Amino acid sequence: MIQPINTALLSYGMSGEVFHGPLIMANPNFNLSLVVQRKSNTAQEHYPSVKVIRTVDEVIQDADIELVIVNTPNETHFPFAAKALEAGKHVVVEKPFTVTIKEANELIELSKKKNKVLTVFQNRRLDGDFLTFQKVIDEKWVGKIVEFEAHYDRFRNYIEPNTWKEEEGIGKGILYNLGSHMLDQALVLFGMPDHVDARIGIQRPGGKVDDFYDIRLQYKGINVIIKSSYLVREQGPRYILHGTEGSFITSSGVDPQEQALKERKIPGSAGWGTHDRKSWGRLNTTINGLHVEGNIETIPGNYMAFYKNLYGVIREGKPLDVKPEQARDVIALIEAAYESNRQQRAIKP
Repeated sequence: MIQPINTALLSYGMSGEVFHGPLIMANPNFNLSLVVQRKSNTAQEHYPSVKVIRTVDEVIQDADIELVIVNTPNETHFPFAAKALEAGKHVVVEKPFTVTIKEANELIELSKKKNKVLTVFQNRRLDGDFLTFQKVIDEKWVGKIVEFEAHYDRFRNYIEPNTWKEEEGIGKGILYNLGSHMLDQALVLFGMPDHVDARIGIQRPGGKVDDFYDIRLQYKGINVIIKSSYLVREQGPRYILHGTEGSFITSSGVDPQEQALKERKIPGSAGWGTHDRKSWGRLNTTINGLHVEGNIETIPGNYMAFYKNLYGVIREGKPLDVKPEQARDVIALIEAAYESNRQQRAIKP
């Protein structure tokens, strides 16, 4: 018999409304019980069974809550996750995991002490184009990898008003926001690099937080380039892969799951995560002596897999897909990137 996991969301901004709320509600193994909203009640309007409360402490003190989703501003991830773990609750932290490696290590130790699951919502591992790139690499369709380049670009030539993401402060800026996704993907594909060489800064007039980065991760025989900017109006490829036998390139654009969630479509419904043919990646390579050239159908994305895995971990003792140690490595790379930018040279992470 299914015993749903009573779950609480600590906020109902973009991540709560667009990602966590719909994904949890679509999974019968979870019961979204509480949502923290300081002023409005939109969560209850969307999901009448949900109780809206005003403070995080109400979640922490509720003995029925087993799982807490910490999807609040970056600098609050550590204190709120620590409170939830101390109270004996499992915790999902929205990316970035924490602001510093020190905070990440403390949370990992606390989760072990309390014997509770701690993970990070790295949903971009479950984008269709990234899943396809993993398969191309695993199957060695382009031979030995020599270079991988990833872009996560936007065009926003203004400073968005009334958002903490545009205000100065610790843990703010594009590297913590988008870079935590891209660095996680690089770690999944290639592991920890030998050196990090980064340039980070502000390009938009009037900007208060970093809005671009160009990061080179250097491995033995592999060059990895991670780039993002808010001033890219004409976007190029999202991913570029070169190997000793050929290349694989995908077009720009975000995974269709995000737009579907914004349109309040049901996760897992017919055609979920399917990419249009025009966005399929292009392969040009030699496989077993045969020249192969053409478009490769993108594997459908599957954000639902995150919570499916989490249920298996909590209720059935299955292995955790997104381990907190991996999320800590992302923070280590972010810290290394800032130090590299400060010194204007490559450093060891």
